[in-house]
Amino acid sequence: MKPFIPTAVYGVLTYILSLTLIASPWIFGLVDISSAALFIPIYIGWLQLIMSIFTNNETGFIKQFPIQMHLTLDVVMGFFLAVSPWLYTFSSKAFWPELIFGGLLMFLGNFAKKSPLLTKPHHSISEGLLESTDSTEGRLSI
Repeated sequence: MKPFIPTAVYGVLTYILSLTLIASPWIFGLVDISSAALFIPIYIGWLQLIMSIFTNNETGFIKQFPIQMHLTLDVVMGFFLAVSPWLYTFSSKAFWPELIFGGLLMFLGNFAKKSPLLTKPHHSISEGLLESTDSTEGRLSI
């Protein structure tokens, strides 16, 4: 399957998702459940917000991170967020917010255009045509 989410739409969605993740313990009543239920969405939300600001796409402000790195980390963080209720044993009290937001992060990371997980890398030259750059021509020898 080919990625279909444009990078500009992806960028806007990551800002919305990161701010929602930061506020989610209070929105969904996860504050009194456990410290993991409180802090994991906040940490992942802040990491998403920082990466969105620094990502090299249409919505990034500082443009330092390659978008492929951001997309890969979205999948990893989404998986961690989705399994965190069972990993930290608070699934009996609440697991839907983490599962939904984690699944959404994994979905966005997989299906945004330029995703390294579903697109083949573009190679302009095959390895057989590369030449060595450590030639000794033109150098003085002592």
